[in-house]
Amino acid sequence: MFWRQVFQSLVLLGISLISLAVSADDLRPGYLEMRQVDAETYDVFWKVPARGEDLRLGLYVVFPEGSSNVTEPVGAFRGNAYSERWRVTRPGGLIGQPVRIDGLSSMVTDVIVRIERSDGTTQVTRLLPANPEFVIEASAGRAEVAQTYLGLGVLHILTGVDHLLFVLALLLIVKGAARVVWTVTAFTVAHSITLAAASLGWVQVPGPPVEAVIALSIVFVAAEIVRGAQGRPGLTASRPWVVAFTFGLLHGFGFAGVLGEIGLPQNAIPLALFFFNLGVELGQLLFVGACALAALLLRRIRWPRWAELAPAYAIGTIGMFWVVERVAGFTAA
Repeated sequence: MFWRQVFQSLVLLGISLISLAVSADDLRPGYLEMRQVDAETYDVFWKVPARGEDLRLGLYVVFPEGSSNVTEPVGAFRGNAYSERWRVTRPGGLIGQPVRIDGLSSMVTDVIVRIERSDGTTQVTRLLPANPEFVIEASAGRAEVAQTYLGLGVLHILTGVDHLLFVLALLLIVKGAARVVWTVTAFTVAHSITLAAASLGWVQVPGPPVEAVIALSIVFVAAEIVRGAQGRPGLTASRPWVVAFTFGLLHGFGFAGVLGEIGLPQNAIPLALFFFNLGVELGQLLFVGACALAALLLRRIRWPRWAELAPAYAIGTIGMFWVVERVAGFTAA
């Protein structure tokens, strides 16, 4: 009863915000990748969210004074994004020089930046509207790698609405603090396994089908909530750690897909992978902890009967929307 109260409240109060997040292009991040060719030259890949088939967000990369294009940008719309590639150079190189994203300060999105140096090391940075500029640095130390990937892990889980909705649905079913701990632990162990395996190249799974099945896992657990309320508890109610572990393996592939786009520094792969995964776990614990705190504040509220199943139907509807959207995106990808 304790968990049911808090999650009913959270879903009912936040459902409109979640629905907006499902289709809000402005919330999807941009992505800038620069691969160093020589001391003065970089290959540039720039991807921004699209708005329909021929419109894109007004975000533009601005290099420091003295820079020039070796090749002109060549771009195309693909899926839900606009991507372009070109080569840029600057006498004296770009180390220590600022790069700015024009238009970011007026958006609500962010931009992930990945710089791959010629020595195999990488620099990963997240740009926000309040801070749309970064400086290209020399090879990073281990402390910087740890800090960067820890933050990226926390960011990914807290902005990954699909992953959080799955956890939310699980906790609507699970009763008792001990069972909650075992369920969350099973989910953590499972996605840690596949995150490491996929990131290290041991296992390769196509991204679009994985994202579609992740959405389907949300629908499955939402349906389990309804069955339980109707007096027909399913596998999730009796053995939630089994369901959490099984679908956790799939969610780990989803985490690995994001990490694959960001990339891992070749001189510190285990370190970066460990701290990214640790960041995911910290973010997940923050989410569960926030729910527990809310439960303490809201446990005395009496809910009407119609609210009993409202969270399950809301979560299931959003999950099914994602299933259809992601399956339809197979042909566009």
